[in-house]
Amino acid sequence: MNSKYNPLFEQVTLPNGMILKNKIMMAPMTHSSSNNNGTVSDAELAYYARRSGGASVVVTAVTYVSDNGKGFPGQFSITDDSFIPGLTKLADTIKEQGAKAVLQIFHGGRLCPPDAVGGDVVSASTIPSEKPGSPVPRELEDAEIVSIIEDFGEATRRAIEAGFDGVEIHGANGYLIQQFFSPHSNRREDRWGGDVQRRLSFPMAVIDSVQSAVQKHAKSPFIVGYRFSPEEPETPGLTMEESFVLMDALAEKNLDYIHVSLLDFWSKPRRGADDSKSRMEWLVERAQGKVPVIGVGLIHTPDEALAALGTGITMLALGRELIIEPDWVEKIESGNEEHIAVHLSKEDQERLVIPDPLWNMILGVPGWFPVLETGESK
Repeated sequence: MNSKYNPLFEQVTLPNGMILKNKIMMAPMTHSSSNNNGTVSDAELAYYARRSGGASVVVTAVTYVSDNGKGFPGQFSITDDSFIPGLTKLADTIKEQGAKAVLQIFHGGRLCPPDAVGGDVVSASTIPSEKPGSPVPRELEDAEIVSIIEDFGEATRRAIEAGFDGVEIHGANGYLIQQFFSPHSNRREDRWGGDVQRRLSFPMAVIDSVQSAVQKHAKSPFIVGYRFSPEEPETPGLTMEESFVLMDALAEKNLDYIHVSLLDFWSKPRRGADDSKSRMEWLVERAQGKVPVIGVGLIHTPDEALAALGTGITMLALGRELIIEPDWVEKIESGNEEHIAVHLSKEDQERLVIPDPLWNMILGVPGWFPVLETGESK
């Protein structure tokens, strides 16, 4: 291995004492490839087995914790104990390849399609979606909110019983947890809404529920991470200033990491902070070393990964890169980084063990990743 890449392979010790073998994580990515009944499919198992040999941590696609929380078709469930056997197979598949297995958990809230949840679309508040044709969600009642918080704890118990090494709370990308923190989607005037501190109530309660389950059920160190999006385009909407408030609160919750969800690692703030630094740099500075920070977003090459680590992040998550090049980490480690694939051909699906639904998404989204019309990947 080229010695300049040594920083990518330094061990990381999480706050819970767990030691990770390197600084690369596989980011959670939607693949819509679960069975129709919400169980883990064989195609998913093969997909993760192919990609779990290099990164120190693999975060799964997100699973929903409540019956009315399914966010999209082809998603797997953790809503009751009947799903534990399939989740156990998933955890075992990832860990057998050498990575720590982390299960991402969420509730889709107002982004859940009616056909996925029987038409009962719920949210922090009754605020219509900007998406044409989307239903107006129903504002959750207090008792329902409490029940969903408990569902996060029960999901964590099931993840522990299934053998996962941790969970990542999905508080990003406009789903229910973000809906409660956002001034755009939370217009409540009860204990779950109001100013920025009161809008923290639901995210903090979810974290407490998860950590309580860990304390009660885990027999060994168990990772609890939290993912959030730093800004929203709407007005009113989340600003960097409000994300600093969230970061301050998260840094005091004894989390094992904070995962900042960005499409572009180097993107600059819109509002609430000046553009002399990237969002990621501002958030790393705000964390003040109190909690590990994980970055993500359009990092393709090992040199780009080194530059990202130079911002002070603890680890780097790779998403699309590990779809197109499952051996990204191994090729750097063996000194073959010049052979890392950067394109897909339409003949690559079987070789890369990509399930049909994910493959169709790749082909159907312009700019998802450079796809060659035919021939071998370059």
